[in-house]
Amino acid sequence: MSEHLHIAEGGKEQKYELLYRQAEAMLSGEEDVIANMANLAAMIHQTFGFWWTGFYRVVGEELVLGPFQGPIACMRIAYGRGVCGTAWQRGEIVVVPDVEQFPGHIACSSLSRSEIVVPIYNGDRVVAVLDIDSEHLATFDDIDREWLERIVQLLNW
Repeated sequence: MSEHLHIAEGGKEQKYELLYRQAEAMLSGEEDVIANMANLAAMIHQTFGFWWTGFYRVVGEELVLGPFQGPIACMRIAYGRGVCGTAWQRGEIVVVPDVEQFPGHIACSSLSRSEIVVPIYNGDRVVAVLDIDSEHLATFDDIDREWLERIVQLLNW
């Protein structure tokens, strides 16, 4: 299936529609959330070619690095720190057009320029976040926000 993930033509919305259908098919029936996060990170990363795509899991009072695609990353992030910790604290999607302008941004890579972080819920509790970084400014918009929120709901928590 992986050779079909990268779509050379079509707009962002069409890529997300196809990605959603592929993710739904791939993740259905698999109970292991780590395996599902690993494949989902790879699918998103291959489809869009983002700089970094991955998950952080809530473990106690920290976010701990989970499955990801891209260069090495920060392993632990405190509650309320950086974009990931802020999304966890607020319980809402955070879109940052220019990470240099985000107070308290944690620079795991100086090549990251914009970021989106999507909280993942189990009931009313945030249990993880999906973090995506781009090496370009203002990469993420309402289309990303809408589709990524739908996609992370496919994870079985």
